[in-house]
Amino acid sequence: MSDEPKRTPEDSGAATQDGSAAKREVNTLPLDRFNSFSDGVFAIAITLLVLEISVPHAGVRVLPALRAQWPDFLGYFISFAFIGGIWVGHSGVTKFLKRADTESYVLNLLLLLFVGLLPFSTALMVTHLTGADAKVTAGIYGVNLLLASVVLSLLILYLAGEPSLLVDNIAEGTLRRISRRRWAALGLNVLAIAVTLVAPRAAVGLYLVESMLLLVIPFLGLRRHRVQRRAG
Repeated sequence: MSDEPKRTPEDSGAATQDGSAAKREVNTLPLDRFNSFSDGVFAIAITLLVLEISVPHAGVRVLPALRAQWPDFLGYFISFAFIGGIWVGHSGVTKFLKRADTESYVLNLLLLLFVGLLPFSTALMVTHLTGADAKVTAGIYGVNLLLASVVLSLLILYLAGEPSLLVDNIAEGTLRRISRRRWAALGLNVLAIAVTLVAPRAAVGLYLVESMLLLVIPFLGLRRHRVQRRAG
């Protein structure tokens, strides 16, 4: 006759939960590396933008030379605002995390891939904005913006569906609201890409509006989150 104690359904359930928790723990990755690497890529991408603006040569009238470079300054401002908006949104999202996992790391790397490409696509657009290839280059730039925005939205939605990664229950609802607010900017981005086929300069104006929207949206979400936490 065996002296081994009988396992109850409650014991089996507890063992299953412990196994699931252990599996989640193994899948967990350091959040500090997640944030520090991202911040480094954002900072480098923004720095590379300004390096594309050349300084007028000695012996040349400065103001007319700078005026001729208006596409460079416009592209710099749009991309700076866009990357700034992505960075603020990213920082606001990671504020709600207590840990990260493999899937969030993969989505984050995809986001950084498209952000890191922006200095190139910006330079390509501004170089040809007044030329025959303006439609093509403005369209390529818009696709770059769209891919970065879509991946950030996917990252936000993924994190909102993983409560075990979040600091509290309020964070889940806040992330879903931030994601919904981003749809307006995404729709404007798609519209701007379509406009490049007929009026590339007008499309660039829409890219500017989109970038400003992406700067404002994260602050709205964070403000509402603070109000909810005080009320709770």
